[in-house]
Amino acid sequence: MSTGHAGPAAATAAPALRRRGAAGRVVPAVALVVLAVSVVAATTLGPADVSAVNVRDVLTNHLGLTAIPVRVSEDAIVWNERLPRALVAACVGAGLGVSGAILQSLLRNPLADPFVLGISSGASTGAVLVGFLGLGAGALGLSGGAFVGALVAFGLVLLLDRLVGGHGDRVILAGVASTQLFSALTSLAIFAFADSDETRGVMFWLLGSLEGVRWDDVAVCAVAVVLGLAACLLRSRDLDAFAFGDDVAATLGIPVARVRALLLVVTALVTAVLVSVSGAVGFVGLVLPHAARFLVGPLHGRLLPATALLGAVFMVWVDAGSRVAFAPTPLPVGVGTALVGVPAFIALLFRGRRTR
Repeated sequence: MSTGHAGPAAATAAPALRRRGAAGRVVPAVALVVLAVSVVAATTLGPADVSAVNVRDVLTNHLGLTAIPVRVSEDAIVWNERLPRALVAACVGAGLGVSGAILQSLLRNPLADPFVLGISSGASTGAVLVGFLGLGAGALGLSGGAFVGALVAFGLVLLLDRLVGGHGDRVILAGVASTQLFSALTSLAIFAFADSDETRGVMFWLLGSLEGVRWDDVAVCAVAVVLGLAACLLRSRDLDAFAFGDDVAATLGIPVARVRALLLVVTALVTAVLVSVSGAVGFVGLVLPHAARFLVGPLHGRLLPATALLGAVFMVWVDAGSRVAFAPTPLPVGVGTALVGVPAFIALLFRGRRTR
């Protein structure tokens, strides 16, 4: 009896699986090409007019492939300002997207996001303490303070989660508590210590900003994203098993608690590094994993690379749009991601309501 029903079902599912498998190979390749084109195109945008040919010449000159004469001003704009900014934007989009995909899988919550763990609020507090109180200023700097604050906030989340039993769903509640605590501490520090100029600068950074990023920021972000993505891909089959629940994963021989703790730490550290450079950028980790799942399916061996590339392309263009929308004054990139992410978030809510 069951065999009679399995045949047609399998026949119907097979073409869909083949299409998803083909998409899993095609989408990353196409997205990689689109990302390269997007970085070059975004580098041409800004108050000063720079052509794609000039971007190519500057890039090949610095790579030692050519020696084409280029204006000093154009070389400085492309190599020292716009290209590092576009590459950092790509790293931020890739890292936050992958972190969101991991958290949604581990917590089995389609609305999970890296910032639900309170990392953004912790980074904000760290930045404010460094900026207003001068704790480690010069040696640590704004980004270093944000990084330390993010790690402290995540440590608090892990501690709370462990105290209440170590269940994945309670990590979200612990993250909410951590977010509220560190947001309150940030507001208190601004109210107590900031003058008008300091408040303006810090608030701009808190909204998400890629102003002033340099090649060392590119290196830090790229290393964090590559290592984080590699660590998650090594556990991609474990993540596939988590979709069926902890009990099923355990019966397959997966050390559930250890894998969950490892991947939570990896995603938190990647997010902390990115937030320390870019400030608070929301909705990337929430929306992009769903777009990738729609294109390549839920298997993490295909999902994570696709999410990384889609997130990178998304952030490059959001940053480019934010940079030129109110030129010469740049719009905080976190505002741009929110303007795109909020409608997508609402769509996810309605989609979840219809599937109940």
